[in-house]
Amino acid sequence: MHVAVFSAKPYDIAYLTAANAADPGHDLRFHAARLAPGTTALARGAEAVCAFVNDRLDRPVLEALAALGVRLVALRSAGFNHVDLAAAKAAGIALCRVPAYSPHAVAEHSLALILTLNRKTHRAWARVREGNFELDGLMGFDLYGKTVGVIGTGRIGSILARILLGFGCRVVAHDPNPDPDCLARGVAYLELDPLLAASDIVTLQCPLTAQTHHLIDDRAVARMKTGAMLINTSRGAVIDTRAIIRGLKSGRIGSLGLDVYEEEGELFFEDLSNRIIPDDVFARLLTFPNVLITGHQGFFTTEALTAIAETTLANITAYERDGAPLHPVPGPLA
Repeated sequence: MHVAVFSAKPYDIAYLTAANAADPGHDLRFHAARLAPGTTALARGAEAVCAFVNDRLDRPVLEALAALGVRLVALRSAGFNHVDLAAAKAAGIALCRVPAYSPHAVAEHSLALILTLNRKTHRAWARVREGNFELDGLMGFDLYGKTVGVIGTGRIGSILARILLGFGCRVVAHDPNPDPDCLARGVAYLELDPLLAASDIVTLQCPLTAQTHHLIDDRAVARMKTGAMLINTSRGAVIDTRAIIRGLKSGRIGSLGLDVYEEEGELFFEDLSNRIIPDDVFARLLTFPNVLITGHQGFFTTEALTAIAETTLANITAYERDGAPLHPVPGPLA
């Protein structure tokens, strides 16, 4: 099957090529450009398109792909909030995804943000390189005994809960479907407001849905413990960024760690070091010394990229052979 791969970075090319070599059969055409209305022509002649989280898959794009003969969109991600599911169904395009690649990767990156923000190792590293060995301003706290609120205990959140329990933290959680393993390990499930009030650290591991959009807003910030740490490695729009900035300015939020941002589509996965960043909200975040931002790299491990490539190609193979991918996107198409 001819597959047009969009937003293809060198690592995407390497891992997808390696996975395809193990079971040859697909003609992979790699395009560095993001999928958008102006780039759909790159899929001419393709039966399938492989897209990433910041590719556009709205009605105009999906209709243009269908007109070119594309029958399948294979997402090399778990999330699909950037896809117009109804438009895909109307266009007759099947959708599939990678429901799980390495939940350990994202859970461990969440912990890395917590530890780095707490002990300020990023600031210490910069000081030492300049010959400054002063400790003032680098004070942290023991994670042991602290209360951490995990919002979302799916694959990633449940693994993070187990890691935090290993540090001796008290872990509380919020999820409409409590995880039996978390319950067995002593994780207490709370409603959102009591969780926010009790937690020294709040970490977001939930998907982006209509219910979780701007879940952390001004109201939620006001219910957080003063000086609490907030971590988001889920989806950017789970938090209202302007509300978070107000929380940082007031001191209600003591520190913030982000691997995602609600307007990241124009920023992340690109080298903008020689350009002015036009996003004033993002630029404001960068001015805070107690904010740590990484560019959506939580998934970025060798194990995760291997799994993403193998599952993506397995989806395409199953669709070509059986008319249905292994992991269809749930929703109107399921």
